[in-house]
Amino acid sequence: MALLSSSIAGEVGLRLLLSPVVSNVVVRTACCSVGICFPVYSTFKAIESKNKKDQDQWLIYWAVYGSFSIVEVFPDKLLSWFPLYYHAKLAFLIWLQLPASCGSRHLYMKYLRPFLLKHQQRLDQIAGGTSSEINRLLLRHQSEIQFVKVAFQKSFATVYQILQDMVRPSQPSTSDAPRCITRDAIEETETDSD
Repeated sequence: MALLSSSIAGEVGLRLLLSPVVSNVVVRTACCSVGICFPVYSTFKAIESKNKKDQDQWLIYWAVYGSFSIVEVFPDKLLSWFPLYYHAKLAFLIWLQLPASCGSRHLYMKYLRPFLLKHQQRLDQIAGGTSSEINRLLLRHQSEIQFVKVAFQKSFATVYQILQDMVRPSQPSTSDAPRCITRDAIEETETDSD
């Protein structure tokens, strides 16, 4: 019986995967699961086990996957129109992870590592400059960031209260009517927190 249900499930899965009507949705979901969900859990297990070999394997996978994602951003829009594109992408993502093929290690050692070593100094300059610009931007716009933070907090509190009132309508509301968020309200919050 188990063998029969296993073969039926395999046949149904194969038909879903190759069906032209639902194939794109199923295969794109499989790409996400295989390319991200499984590696996230495997990375977690490698970190928790403190196994250096597993940690290296998943670090290399993420470096290759990240590079692939960057390269794929624009061609993906065009290539997705080709038949079986997502099937080929799924096969590629599986190949990257299989221990027998060491696909991610192969691509890392043959292409990614030499490229990064060659351009390391320039990439360090770009990363350092970007980091300092982001810090300057954050420092320059501290009051606006605080305003948005308070607005989100108050919005979430209001939505939470509305949901609470919907769940328990017989109980009177414990909060006042939502206040209008103004710069004065933010300044009050800032002085209260100081």
